[in-house]
Amino acid sequence: MWDLVWSIACSSLIFVVFRLYKTYGIRTYHAIIINYFTACGVGWIMAPASEAAETLISRPWLPAALLLGVLFVTIFNLMARTSQRMGVSVASVATKMSLVIPVVFGLLWYGERLTTWNAIGVLLALAAVYFTSRKGHGPLVHARSLTLPLLVFLGSGIIDTSLKFMQAHWVPEAEFPRFSGTIFAAAGLAGCLGLLRHPQAFKGFTAKSALGGLALGIPNFFSVYFLLKALQAPAWSSATIFTLNNVAIVLLTTLLGVVLFGERLQGANRLGILLALLSIILVSL
Repeated sequence: MWDLVWSIACSSLIFVVFRLYKTYGIRTYHAIIINYFTACGVGWIMAPASEAAETLISRPWLPAALLLGVLFVTIFNLMARTSQRMGVSVASVATKMSLVIPVVFGLLWYGERLTTWNAIGVLLALAAVYFTSRKGHGPLVHARSLTLPLLVFLGSGIIDTSLKFMQAHWVPEAEFPRFSGTIFAAAGLAGCLGLLRHPQAFKGFTAKSALGGLALGIPNFFSVYFLLKALQAPAWSSATIFTLNNVAIVLLTTLLGVVLFGERLQGANRLGILLALLSIILVSL
């Protein structure tokens, strides 16, 4: 239970740090690169001293971890483009509604079962994500503009599903720190390669960007680390874990936005908060 709580708290803190980037004029992409290498460093520091670094090459999860790192950067860029072209709300909904993919995977692959109340809770969670993220009164997204949100939806769902699969089959708990650190190392290297394609992107790198990356990298690492630990809990299915994780992050970040940054809630947002609370109660039954 506490592992899930810590994962939710760290994931929510990530959004707060992102919000502060705008306040302090920090170049987001530069900070993101530093963040990945910071998260990698935390993982390797936490790895057991008895585990030799040179044995990494023999780990069965290494190729998948490298691919996940590349996917991390790719989805981040797609999220950024979605936010810029269609708004933060659309990117948020596409990311968090992706909980459907690991939930369905858990039901089909692992034979997990949801009670009627659990299933109603999952549906309420999806509605809660939608309404909590609404801004304005028009449609959240037009049908002709679905390509970017759909890619974010699929990519985010694949990441969560892959984490569950590797936790269940390839990565023992003692290797969680090094596994997570390897993912972030691959993400950082992929991000650097992206910078090499656009040399002008190196301009404007400052100490503030480095500090911003450090502030982001630590909660970023622990959001993944504690999620992996939460997925080991025998009392809850992965469907329950991912639903609670995603809807609680949306709920907490919305409330933090109100308390810390004075953001205002519309009627749809208040409805979303109510639905989120109901979904958490029903899914955790």
